[in-house]
Amino acid sequence: MTAGARAVLREMRWWDLEPVLALEHELFPEDAWSPGMFWSELAHARGPQATRRYVVAEDDGEVVGYAGLAAAGGLGDVQTIAVARSQWGAGLGARLLTDLLQHATAFECDEVLLEVRVDNTRAQKLYERFGFEPIGFRRGYYQPGNHDALVMRLHVQGTEN
Repeated sequence: MTAGARAVLREMRWWDLEPVLALEHELFPEDAWSPGMFWSELAHARGPQATRRYVVAEDDGEVVGYAGLAAAGGLGDVQTIAVARSQWGAGLGARLLTDLLQHATAFECDEVLLEVRVDNTRAQKLYERFGFEPIGFRRGYYQPGNHDALVMRLHVQGTEN
């Protein structure tokens, strides 16, 4: 069994923020999220009015990935997906994205959007495998590095009229 297949996915909680932030800074040193950004997202992830889904992947007690989705008004937005380099190629990114898309359906989203750095072809290929299509660019989206983002969209199956 590969490491990615062995990882357990579960809801992200506040006590996961320290290892999540460490992984965030390792993978995205120029434009890492702040603790406040994660706290704000988690504040909307529980209870009957929840509009967020945040999940971590744990392997042998270590956080090796995480992902987040925001949903409102029939639109989902993949906020973040990250997988530890030691897990690359093991299918963990696909498992995290699958979890988010299942929750997009539960949130009754008609479509899901995401932004991905234009130079992150590895992630773009993952999203294309799931049916995401490029629809535009956001110049200078990732700050402070001023990197452009490719915007991609997926129409969620079973919700179109």
